[in-house]
Amino acid sequence: MTHYSIVLLPGDGIGPEVVREARLTLEALAPRFDLDFSFDTHLMGGCAIDEHGNSLPDSTLLACQCVDAVLLGAVGGPKWDNPHAADRPERGLLALRKGLNLFANLRPVKLFPELIGASALKEEVLAGVDLLVIRELTGGAYFGPRQEAGASGEEAYDTMLYTRPEIERVVRVAAVAALQRRRKLASVDKANVLASSRLWRRVAVEVLKDYPDLEVEHVLVDAMAMHLIRRPASFDVIVAENLFGDILTDEAAMLAGSMGMLPSASLGDVMNTHGLPLGLYEPIHGSAPDIAGKGIANPLATILSTAMLLRHSLGQEAAAQAVEDAVARALAAGYRTRDIAGFDAPEKHVEVVSTEAMGAIVRGFLTEATA
Repeated sequence: MTHYSIVLLPGDGIGPEVVREARLTLEALAPRFDLDFSFDTHLMGGCAIDEHGNSLPDSTLLACQCVDAVLLGAVGGPKWDNPHAADRPERGLLALRKGLNLFANLRPVKLFPELIGASALKEEVLAGVDLLVIRELTGGAYFGPRQEAGASGEEAYDTMLYTRPEIERVVRVAAVAALQRRRKLASVDKANVLASSRLWRRVAVEVLKDYPDLEVEHVLVDAMAMHLIRRPASFDVIVAENLFGDILTDEAAMLAGSMGMLPSASLGDVMNTHGLPLGLYEPIHGSAPDIAGKGIANPLATILSTAMLLRHSLGQEAAAQAVEDAVARALAAGYRTRDIAGFDAPEKHVEVVSTEAMGAIVRGFLTEATA
């Protein structure tokens, strides 16, 4: 039996609800794959500000640095939205990424056939969509020099700063991922305007010479925003700097119809005790405070994030595939949470279920395979 240690960061809003279902999913599959998990729960985000006066307490960061993987729910909410506050939940998330050196964010966008009607796009546009967006995570405008207000109080700036090593390492991650998929890579920049983007393109061109088997294109970010709506199925792997990647991945999420369906993995060069990347795994949705505690949040993005955790940080591909198959079977059987209900053909039987019920249904399909 192989042992793995995991830190849980439930966070704010619906975070605790969806993380609970993800943890139960890992516990349910453990006997089937002869795995043993230990979980350690810590505060981060708004709840940590309330309890400790710090969105990322030192004890939380230290705990995350000493395990095999970290599973995060969501952080933030109106309670902590004051832009003049000394600390905000989002600062803790940025600090965690920096503290674990998580420079590559992987967001797969794969449509489940049962949910194709959930997207606002036409079915023929969505046919065949299966892409992976890789976002650089620790550079750019989110981490560059900034000033909230000048002497007059009427000016502010954020600096989109990048270095060659930062660009090179994330482009290599994207290239390797593309080699394992359909061998197509699109690098996104704004090289016609931004100096940092001209460096990005120059370095990307040089790095990608090492990968002659890839079909490469360099796409301006505004054009990519249009292409994701017009011809999303023509893309395989997309790599972009931090700000552009943040925006494009939320846009790409709408291809699937709901942010409640999309997982993510943040990886770097810190290895865990098993010699695999110590990653941070989380759904791409926010804390949704308006529905927190109502039992209607969609846990599938978080459950699918555990599949990415199993694959990338634990090296358990069969277990990862089992989780993804169980989610697919739940959807094929007609089970829906509220955010993905109402898009099926009238003749199809659909049952709208709660957060806990959806988690239990997925676990049922997981354990059914061992019966």
